[in-house]
Amino acid sequence: MRLEGKVALITGGTSGIGAATAVRFAGEGAAVAITGRSAERGEEVVQSIVAKGGEALFIRSDVRFADECRRAVEQTLERFGKIDVLFNNAGVFHPRSVPECTEEEWDETIDSSLKGAFLMSKYVLPSMIERGSGSIIHTSSGWGILGGDNAAAYCAAKGGLIVMAKAMAIDHGRNGIRVNCVCPGDVMTPMLPDDAAKRGMSWEDYSAGAADRPLGRIGTVEDIANAVLFLASDESSFVTGEALVVDGGGVAG
Repeated sequence: MRLEGKVALITGGTSGIGAATAVRFAGEGAAVAITGRSAERGEEVVQSIVAKGGEALFIRSDVRFADECRRAVEQTLERFGKIDVLFNNAGVFHPRSVPECTEEEWDETIDSSLKGAFLMSKYVLPSMIERGSGSIIHTSSGWGILGGDNAAAYCAAKGGLIVMAKAMAIDHGRNGIRVNCVCPGDVMTPMLPDDAAKRGMSWEDYSAGAADRPLGRIGTVEDIANAVLFLASDESSFVTGEALVVDGGGVAG
């Protein structure tokens, strides 16, 4: 049990990578708090964890807003007494180049990913500093390293997370706190077919392009959850300021 006795707070935990990671963490002994905007989906994740003997809490929260981030942290601390792991996973995606991207789409993308990670970290860090330990993980992307087509705001947000993680690792390493990013490639979540539709592509053509990488397949949410588990656990105790790419070789290729 790699997270026995630990408490994890996961944003964007109601579906996709966040939900899979919550279930994975709980299976490794962690008590888990998840946030998101859908109470129905959040409670479904909680019930799936509780049904297997785990402990979980859903907190309805929008990470774009400071008061909601502060409340999510306070409720987690009130319920579980501490936070050992913060997984900043919330985010949205709009397939737009700079001229096509509206100000509202830009703000939603940056605020959900980059600002949200800043706010959640801001309110979690004091308790981690007081206890002298913690692991913070941001969900970035391979496109946060290389960039990608028609995704200017998304690339900006994800690239910002990588450099912010490095800055946070420098600032808080002496406090016993590690800060890293996980950088998924194309992963089979609802975001993928939605992106295909917005780009006007058939799923057949889109999925073939997404699988065109050295390992020849689209990633699964479990692939990413396993990587986040590594960064959350003591197995990565000497890893900080790092961007772990989990993309089937897409960046390499």
